[in-house]
Amino acid sequence: MTAFAALSALLGDRFTTAAALRAAHAQSETHVTGGLPDGVAFPETTAEVAAIMAICAAHRLPVVGWGAGTSLEGHALALHGGITVDFVRMNAVLEVRPEDMLVRVQPGITREDLNRALRATGLFFPVDPGANASIGGMAATRASGTTAVRYGTMRDAVLGLEVVLADGQVIRTGTQAPKSSAGYDLTALMVGSEGTLGLITELTLRLQGQPEAVSSAVCGFADMVAAVDCVIETIQSGLPMARIEFLDPAAVAACNAYSGQSIPELPHLLIEFHGTPAGVAEQAARFGEIAAGHGAQAFRWAEKAEERTALWKMRHAAYHACLASRPGATAIVTDVCVPISALAQAVEETRADIAASPIPGPILGHVGDGNFHAILLVDRESPAEQAEAKRLAARMADRALRLGGTITGEHGIGMGKLGHMQAEHGAAWAVMGTLKAALDPLNLLNPGKLVPPHGT
Repeated sequence: MTAFAALSALLGDRFTTAAALRAAHAQSETHVTGGLPDGVAFPETTAEVAAIMAICAAHRLPVVGWGAGTSLEGHALALHGGITVDFVRMNAVLEVRPEDMLVRVQPGITREDLNRALRATGLFFPVDPGANASIGGMAATRASGTTAVRYGTMRDAVLGLEVVLADGQVIRTGTQAPKSSAGYDLTALMVGSEGTLGLITELTLRLQGQPEAVSSAVCGFADMVAAVDCVIETIQSGLPMARIEFLDPAAVAACNAYSGQSIPELPHLLIEFHGTPAGVAEQAARFGEIAAGHGAQAFRWAEKAEERTALWKMRHAAYHACLASRPGATAIVTDVCVPISALAQAVEETRADIAASPIPGPILGHVGDGNFHAILLVDRESPAEQAEAKRLAARMADRALRLGGTITGEHGIGMGKLGHMQAEHGAAWAVMGTLKAALDPLNLLNPGKLVPPHGT
């Protein structure tokens, strides 16, 4: 029996080779393109995922996992054909344990759907990358986002996993206990492995209590140095920020035009505090004093829910706002992360590079943990502009490493940043390849991503 016949027998019409569905699973959120799966499978259970993997292993077919398709470095593109496993039908909340502040979920549920399901519990899942990504995809890419400065990243949120390995074997990693020192941390190995070591079929997640009170503010500064100095003092003072985001003047201008705001076109911080009413009021007052000491301008608090929603909706829409600022353009989106002390230098040098180039590139990011993004806007039909954007992105990566940082704080590697892994990791990158070869000797799981090319 052929692989396709076996998959059809297993899944019925939930396995397809239809051109339209294959093409839909060959798209990327950004410029990264390439690869078309030979078929798409829509499993509903872990047993089906294991059977799919076993069939593909027997026929030497590559397998790529697919969540919501919101990744930015081509993580889920089928570079070598094979089967894309779409987890959209595995989207259930399996168990909520409010007393332990835990939830078990299938990988296809999105973060917004999960939080809607948790509303009545008084708990929420805090990791917020902006996009309504799938939880499985967020774990696979070790996602973070606007709330990482307070609540951490997916590395901190995932306590345990169920994973289907390359031969179809199903393993469980981690437990529901708050901590463990029992052997290798396979959960941490799988989180951030980008589907190259296994397919995640279940996650046990740490939840947080919904805050009693929330207060948000936006304020401008004369320059990036003043804004970063304000952030450093805020962190050093021990204020527990839930979010603190940065927009450069170009990003502010794009957001104003897109969201109907009228924020002065200066470097801006967007900040939010979570806690009790008294605690939030005290933290907000203290931050106001710190910001004033660094020359904050146009300081505005957003205490009403609708005002906060509008503020963060503007921030989450920043990518689309930047795209709209150059109609018809596409974006080469890149991120780096540096020590906070080096953030102002990294941003200013990046802005100077962009200013000297022929393409626009608004900058924004999660200033509280040193992570920022450049939205490099290029003409789709101009190879010269695309080459220039990739040059700028490469300089950003090199600069981050020079300053003691990393080539990506949250986007991950996929295929887009593969060329920078040797520079960051040296001999350790080859060790990653050794781990990959041990768990996936046939190189079936998401080949061409994250690790050195097979056989090198």
